[in-house]
Amino acid sequence: MALIPHPDQTSAFVRAIARAILPGYLRRSGVHGLQIAAQYQSFWTPRFRANMAELKRMKDCHKGQTCVIMGNGPSLADMDFSLLKNIPTFGLNRGYLLWQKREFTPTYYVAANDLVIEQFHCDITKIPCKKFLPLRWQSLFKGKSTSLFLPQLWSHKFCSDITRGVWSCGTVTFASMQIAYYMGFKKVVLIGVDHNYIFAGDPNKEIVADGPDPNHFDNSYFGKGTRWNLPDIELSEKAYGLARQAFEADGRQIINATRGGALEIFPRANFEAALALSCPSK
Repeated sequence: MALIPHPDQTSAFVRAIARAILPGYLRRSGVHGLQIAAQYQSFWTPRFRANMAELKRMKDCHKGQTCVIMGNGPSLADMDFSLLKNIPTFGLNRGYLLWQKREFTPTYYVAANDLVIEQFHCDITKIPCKKFLPLRWQSLFKGKSTSLFLPQLWSHKFCSDITRGVWSCGTVTFASMQIAYYMGFKKVVLIGVDHNYIFAGDPNKEIVADGPDPNHFDNSYFGKGTRWNLPDIELSEKAYGLARQAFEADGRQIINATRGGALEIFPRANFEAALALSCPSK
């Protein structure tokens, strides 16, 4: 059992007491410190040291290259996967439901949401590529040499050094952008990032799906009986804005090649044109 609990594992009673007696800035700094301590308490283990060493070796391993981040919106179903051949790709969450049908395997896989990992870790384990997962879930993937683990931060910022952690802000797409930046990609092309959701309820609330999923390429993605968190559109857009700023400040670029959708924070182009476009000078 962990000596230091992760903040999410503390009881609702303890969190309520903290909210009642501590000012906001102390709560935020305390939670941040506890998050880091809980995740790094295993730093003395050989596995943790090997994980960090591997992450450090991946710094700028794709320097100057172009990659594709594959969202899981309905538009992904219309993608010609043959166009992705020989391009480094990031697959996310339950995208494997489509990849397997198209006989495609991404170069990298990323998951950041606790409910996705908790419910579908058996599926994730079988994905035959390098995987980036939250450090707190490493016990579910023991002995899996293809899995790398990242500390999760709750600071609202774009993290350029993933060995220090990433902020997912509730969207694995943003976590993937931070990984791509760290690996040195000069251009990131987005597909399937529709950023258009049908839901009712408060952002980030955990609910149980009561019918087919209208928000992804497959209606069984978060199908009936699946637990999932409602999206926080406003926070996601804030995070995407931070990603655009970070990339453009370093002479890099994120281009949205999604067919349709509602994401307008990044410049748009069709897929073939996005691959050909030159990045702006620094």
